[in-house]
Amino acid sequence: MAYKPDTICVQGGYRPKNGESRIPPIAQSTTFYYESTQGMADLFDLKADGYFYTRLANPTVAAFEGKVTELEGGVAGIGCSSGMAASTLAVFTVCGAGDNIVSSSAIYGGTFNLFSVTLPKLGIETRFFDPDAPAEEIEKLIDDKTRLIFTETVANPAIKILDFDKIAAIAKKHQVLFAVDNTLATPVLCRPFEWGANLIIHSTTKYLDGHAAALGGMIVDGGNFNFKGNPRYPSFNVPDESYHGLVYADLPAAQFATKCRAQMMRDIGAMMAPQNAFLAWLGCDTLALRMERHSSNAAKVAAYLAGHPKIDWVWHASLPDNKYHAIAQKYLPKGTGGMLSFGIKGDVKRAAKFMEALKLITQETHVADVRSCVLHPASTTHRQLSKEELEEAGVPENLVRLSVGIEAPEDILADLEQALEKV
Repeated sequence: MAYKPDTICVQGGYRPKNGESRIPPIAQSTTFYYESTQGMADLFDLKADGYFYTRLANPTVAAFEGKVTELEGGVAGIGCSSGMAASTLAVFTVCGAGDNIVSSSAIYGGTFNLFSVTLPKLGIETRFFDPDAPAEEIEKLIDDKTRLIFTETVANPAIKILDFDKIAAIAKKHQVLFAVDNTLATPVLCRPFEWGANLIIHSTTKYLDGHAAALGGMIVDGGNFNFKGNPRYPSFNVPDESYHGLVYADLPAAQFATKCRAQMMRDIGAMMAPQNAFLAWLGCDTLALRMERHSSNAAKVAAYLAGHPKIDWVWHASLPDNKYHAIAQKYLPKGTGGMLSFGIKGDVKRAAKFMEALKLITQETHVADVRSCVLHPASTTHRQLSKEELEEAGVPENLVRLSVGIEAPEDILADLEQALEKV
């Protein structure tokens, strides 16, 4: 039976057997015991399911992987130590020196830095595009060395909503893997596989955990991309001599996830900790409830700020005059989440004065948990970018990023009001 996301949040990913713990126990162990030598050999050859070393797989992490995979409608998940680790491993699974990826420029500052600074040092080029650009302009960036198209469902902090149909059509035409960071939407509000994505990335540190308690990342394989015979992906079509001659494209399912775990996770070791997986698994229980409240609270805040004389502009797709309002109703009909950005009239000093006057809403290098918080991206998460790069990423210098929590909306609005009175 196919359950609704609300039900999967509570029941997905783990089924106890008779007499077992109702929720996944924390398997806080680096290794696992086996009586049979052949039994362990079968695990190493992927002929049997099981666990032999937590750097590759762990029962607690597997339970969380199962829940997120089920929520997204994928075929396999890989729990990573952070969202940045998930993005890095996803790229390394398909790219080597001389290859390139094509990425939206409206992405999280840490991801932008990974793509624009670190990957080129390893010989992997990133070609950025404005997600609002016409398809023809984006297509010009793709050549025979392009291995991945990378986007965000809801861009952080530009709050741009992705046009899935446009990017999916480009990816399908050129037979390129289409990856989407779905962190700020979550599978409760948007399921990218239903709109043509092949790979989903999450910083589980954000809404999935929801309590700012557990660092983590997730890669979900949609199982809907044909690697077999695709000239863009030779490493999927030749025997992997470092893994017993396995040809990943010949696997019946989860080809990307298997290669990512067998090669990249094996060699880099950026695995999610069992304790963090347990905390994030618990957080997911209330994900559907929280996303409804985050979205409704943010819509009220956006409407309030849009009518305030000291606010220059507000970005949130719930606003009828927002340029992404119509497309959000198509792809995110249940709400657009708790993230919004706005500009204080005046200079950066006025933005700082406003944020320092807040009492309930705190300044944090974080978003997407139960507590409301603000940040000035140009001087923090995006401070490594030049003025030109800030403009390219859609981050004006007067931008204030507000992650609206699940507190009483009246209290959030009152705090904003008293802080604006001091500007």
